[in-house]
Amino acid sequence: MLQVRITKRLGDFTLDVDVTAPAGVTAIFGRSGSGKTSLVNAVAGLLRPDAGRIAVGDQVLFDSQTRQNLAPQKRRVGYVFQDARLFPHMNVQRNLTYGGDHDATRVIDVLGLGDLLQRRPAGLSGGERQRVALGRALMSDPQILLMDEPLAALDAPRKAEILPYIERLRDEVQVPILYVGHDMSEVARLASTLVVLERGSVVASGPAGDVLARPDAVPLLGVRDAGSVIIAKVAGRLLDDGLTEVAFSGGRIVLPGNLGRLGQKVRLRIPAQDVILAREAPKGISALNVLPVTITAIEQGRGPGVAVGLRAGNDQLLARVTRRSAKLMELAEGQQIFAIIKATAVGPEDIGG
Repeated sequence: MLQVRITKRLGDFTLDVDVTAPAGVTAIFGRSGSGKTSLVNAVAGLLRPDAGRIAVGDQVLFDSQTRQNLAPQKRRVGYVFQDARLFPHMNVQRNLTYGGDHDATRVIDVLGLGDLLQRRPAGLSGGERQRVALGRALMSDPQILLMDEPLAALDAPRKAEILPYIERLRDEVQVPILYVGHDMSEVARLASTLVVLERGSVVASGPAGDVLARPDAVPLLGVRDAGSVIIAKVAGRLLDDGLTEVAFSGGRIVLPGNLGRLGQKVRLRIPAQDVILAREAPKGISALNVLPVTITAIEQGRGPGVAVGLRAGNDQLLARVTRRSAKLMELAEGQQIFAIIKATAVGPEDIGG
């Protein structure tokens, strides 16, 4: 477990955070200038805090009281940047082993690098280069893996190519991973823990599914990024229509495409703006997914919107409606209503493993 409790003055900006990151992916999300990169640079030893403490397990990396400050090269930190930063004159094999060869066979297998070992960076796609950069970081035997917007420079097809590898990494490599991201679809797919920064301070943190479904978090995440995350299982196929049915604690949802084998777990992000509410079970509509839900919270936005927290079985959903609609429907906490979700509301980028 990584624990970061630090302050750092940077001109007229102060980073003042208290973050705990367990094994798995802890996503650091926030607007530009909120302090995301400064936070991971402090963990890496590239930025010295003014005060506080950074520790991973029993290993203290920085402590202002004892004046302990491990040099970056002694911290056992793997760092993956926006660009892969591979050595152009070395093939993939030599790039991978430059920092070490810890668990090389497994790393090559997890990241699907076996067929690339003799190629040079110039002959790789952007997604392949980032996979090599990930492999190099892992072969250094890190206690912590830092990823600072590693997909920001990739187009949509390359992102789709690399995300399954990062998901597998999350599930198989038991080290804390700090993942700085600005794309909520990436964050929702990957993160088990979410930390939201604003102006250098933590304004929300906790299990990703809980934070994303909080109505009061909508202004922090942005109205277009707000949405819930649920874990479901592939339950069946509607072959004639090219649809997949998934089941979760709140019922069943039909989605387009072939999402995996029967029984496989999938992670779905459902955008709040694509959830429609109804007081009564609707009839004669085109939307395929109608779920009975209970209102858990209502949060008035600064503009014309209202965020509505919903409980579906044991899971949390989030809807965003206009203030006028909420008033006309007389929405209230504890009310039992229906959530309507179009099958196409959940895009391919919002579906992960």
